[in-house]
Amino acid sequence: MKIHEYQGKTILDDYQISIPKGIPAFSIEEALKAYNTLDSELLGKKSVITLAKKNLSDLDADERRSKGKQINEIRDQIKDLIASKRTALVEEHQSVQLENERLDLTELDSGFRLGHHHVITQTWERLEDLFVGMGYTVSEGPEIEDEWHNFGALNFPLSHPARDMYDTLYVDYGEPQSTLLRTHTSPVQRRVMENQEPPIYSIMPGRVFRSDTADATHMPVFHQIEALVVDRGITFADLAGTLESFTSAYFGEEFVTRLRPSYFPFTEPSAEFDIRRPDGTWLELAGCGMVHPNVLRAGGLDPEEWSGFAFGFGLDRLALMRHGIDDLRELFRNDYRFLSQF
Repeated sequence: MKIHEYQGKTILDDYQISIPKGIPAFSIEEALKAYNTLDSELLGKKSVITLAKKNLSDLDADERRSKGKQINEIRDQIKDLIASKRTALVEEHQSVQLENERLDLTELDSGFRLGHHHVITQTWERLEDLFVGMGYTVSEGPEIEDEWHNFGALNFPLSHPARDMYDTLYVDYGEPQSTLLRTHTSPVQRRVMENQEPPIYSIMPGRVFRSDTADATHMPVFHQIEALVVDRGITFADLAGTLESFTSAYFGEEFVTRLRPSYFPFTEPSAEFDIRRPDGTWLELAGCGMVHPNVLRAGGLDPEEWSGFAFGFGLDRLALMRHGIDDLRELFRNDYRFLSQF
């Protein structure tokens, strides 16, 4: 029997002290409250000890000293007994509380686990490795861009819908609509041409921003990887061959691809690069084309001497296609159960 059980019973039986309301019978809390009550009953202002001390005045001096000494000894014994019992109860209470609150960290760990990169980071690094192996360099640029590098230098007319505030996230800085969150990584191509003499073989991976509603295939923040090649004698056949080599290296030989005509302000001619899904449907994977002569001129290059091609992939879509993921939003929910698969 625990100490508070028999002490509680003794107190209740011998001194008829009622159980405090709301306290479970014979709990440690109850026993502590009972001892506090007992302390008051035996040593308080209305206790037998106090009454006996008051009655000492009726005795003669010698007897008063003798009886007073006995009363003090009894009082001290009672105080010491109650204090020792209360201390024991408090220690037991603390022990029980610590046990109930004990957290064994080994119970939560099913084993040593190494962290790993997010599936988008894995895709990013794999793509860089593939293109570096093909002789490309990796270039980076600012995410907060000016209108000239994002649109003007890339041959976007002033009336192009991409410039609209419904599609582009403008930053409240400088002149109205002069600063924005880049909508693609193409501005990095322009900056590479400004700072590097051809021949140029470079890729530009990075994060981009558009005023899109999140759904299974779109996010307002996503990732692209673009490539720029500028050299003498570059043709559309070089572009097609590069895309085919990349697809085979990344997806495998069994995937079927196609090029179909399209339009982009910064390339001429332009095309869409599609890959066929296992179910037979086609997925747009990249936009591509020959670098527009106006873009070459804006970069200080003579289009009569230099030619080139450019293409841009949705990096997130590449991850979806490679791993058979149906919903782009799954990549951004940070669900460990999902991300631990990759």
